Amino acid sequence: MAKELAFVLINPYTVAKSRTGGVIARYISRTGLDFVAARMFAPSAELADAYAAQIRNDAEIDAPIRPFLADYVAREYGPDPATGQRRRVMMLLFEGENAIQLVKDVTGPIRPTNSGETVRDTYGDYILDAAGAIHYLEPAVFIGPSLHAAGETLKLWAKYSVECGGLVESAGDVPQGAATEEALVILKPDNFRFASARPGLIIDIFSRSGLRIVGAKIHRMTVAEAEEFYGPVRDVLREKLKGKVAERAAKAVAAELGMEIPEAIKGQLGELVGPMYGDNQFYQIVQFMTGRWGEGLLPEEKEKPGTLRCLLLVYAGANAISRIRGILGPTDPSKALPGSVRREFGQDIMVNAAHASDSVENARREMGITKVAEETIRPWVEAYYP
Repeated sequence: MAKELAFVLINPYTVAKSRTGGVIARYISRTGLDFVAARMFAPSAELADAYAAQIRNDAEIDAPIRPFLADYVAREYGPDPATGQRRRVMMLLFEGENAIQLVKDVTGPIRPTNSGETVRDTYGDYILDAAGAIHYLEPAVFIGPSLHAAGETLKLWAKYSVECGGLVESAGDVPQGAATEEALVILKPDNFRFASARPGLIIDIFSRSGLRIVGAKIHRMTVAEAEEFYGPVRDVLREKLKGKVAERAAKAVAAELGMEIPEAIKGQLGELVGPMYGDNQFYQIVQFMTGRWGEGLLPEEKEKPGTLRCLLLVYAGANAISRIRGILGPTDPSKALPGSVRREFGQDIMVNAAHASDSVENARREMGITKVAEETIRPWVEAYYP
């Protein structure tokens, strides 16, 4: 069976209520599909109206519900008519065999069953009045229920992906002002070793910060990016590990030769071997993030995307850096507080679930290196719908 490309649009209401993590957890863990792209949108009136018209004319959607869905999109996806401020929508792309049907099954029908089994059961609403007419409708997410519908919607949103997508700092529900900061969070590759709810559950924990997600990207870090990203750590490791290496090297030599090593010689061993060991530890970090051993690679090889994926998220709000890092926990998961991301999902100092910027300046630097606002939807759509 050939692979398909399926999408999920997480509605503005669902995003604003910080239900994004739960939604993502459902789709990754219950479909088993590859999570290949993510992007934040702030749809223009033109995009919202075009998507509403597409739904209104889609004969594959039941005729009685079609106008309600179209009206919902025109009303809820477009800018607030009172303020003109745009709303946040997150697009997710999933790839795999039978992807369209798998996403449809996890999403559930427009009218939820209230069993909690599907995304719309848990996060959607469909309320009828006494006469049986629709009183209130919240679909939670939109999907392409068929191959044709998915293709038409993907082509439409790809057309607007640069204009309406990326970092959506100016969306109406994103705090503004001098105290507003942006923090980069990376859900590391250990969260994507197999299809699980972990990435969504981690996002759920971060949601208690009260911050807004303004950027999202599935990223395969190159060795060159990892070297630049973790460059400041390299110098620290080369210096910090000298003492540890000196002691271990002296013990090894003493055990092998049956002689005591003078302190002066220990120091020389540390100066000689410490930086080499620091570099080795540094490239273990690079390998963990990229899936490739970077030391000795040619420059052109270092520029190739890595074999491992991570999820980049940008959170915005007052004091975002300290709030995110407080929820993340210290580098060593064993020292993190219960309920923190690293205590819940971390394994050791390197395999510790997530990274978060430690300053506003580093956030800008890291976002520049990883190109978090880069357009990633269109290449996937063009690959399937050239």
